[in-house]
Amino acid sequence: MRRKTVGVIGNALTIGPGAPGQRASFRYIDAVAGIAGAVPLIIPGMPETQDIGHLVEILDGVVLTGARPNVHPGLYGVAPSAAYEPYDQGRDAVAMPLIRAAVAAGVALFGICRGFQEINVAFGGTLHPEIRDLPGRMNHRMPPGETDPEVIYRPRQRVWLTPGGRLAALLGREEVMVNSLHGQGLLAEAGRITVEGWAGDGTPEALVVADAPGFALGVQWHAEYDAGTDPVNRPLFEAFGAAL
Repeated sequence: MRRKTVGVIGNALTIGPGAPGQRASFRYIDAVAGIAGAVPLIIPGMPETQDIGHLVEILDGVVLTGARPNVHPGLYGVAPSAAYEPYDQGRDAVAMPLIRAAVAAGVALFGICRGFQEINVAFGGTLHPEIRDLPGRMNHRMPPGETDPEVIYRPRQRVWLTPGGRLAALLGREEVMVNSLHGQGLLAEAGRITVEGWAGDGTPEALVVADAPGFALGVQWHAEYDAGTDPVNRPLFEAFGAAL
């Protein structure tokens, strides 16, 4: 029996002088292979090398990873600012049409952190480049100056899920503890997007594409971290794998 295949989107990375490259953290790759039970393939964020129609034909699922670069503000009608760089417009140019095509074709889609934000933008929603600057919002970034991954990715933010929603049903609870490492966040959700999870300050933390024919959801936290044992992250990857 053919194993399912999942595309893991890559990010621009400078390997050395004159040596631009692409990368995807091993945590996403391990979660796809070990928890979702699929064969992971890295999709370069290089639009000149990609054929979106072909990708949708050969892939059973897509994981949109987190990344340091922000989604380019021009994609949701805001002027870019040096204060919110870096950007990765190559990835933007692959991710946006891939999201729309995957949802239309029923290919399972799982967005994490930046990927969560990309789903919203792909369908017409907007972002705020520094969510902590909004009145009443807290700092959702990692602890300043911290270098220990166990501290950086420790669950420290409570998220409330919509009672009876897809995320609550999938996780079997309406309140979860997750990590928090993001600066940019959702401002206005797209018409096709239903937010199903919020932090205590009202910041959206989980969404579904309401009318998608297949699995199509995203979370703002880093669900790839400790996906093998975390009581929130493991069920997410298991559900993604079951939907392939």
